Amino acid sequence: MSAADGTKRSNIKVGDTVDIVQKHHQRTGELTRGEVKRLLTKSSTHPHGIKVQLETGEVGRVKVVLVDEE
Repeated sequence: MSAADGTKRSNIKVGDTVDIVQKHHQRTGELTRGEVKRLLTKSSTHPHGIKVQLETGEVGRVKVVLVDEE
């Protein structure tokens, strides 16, 4: 498994497994892992990470996109 940059929208698709930082965890940097349900950031890049909603309903900015190597 490798990791892709979470600041580029093109790296993230619905169904991808990602690590996000939720708003209330920004100070600690605590990551939440989950599957992308929706992409919320419209621009192609964002310096703090693309904002997504996970299948669980949690919202945060993507720090790492986990990619299966086949």
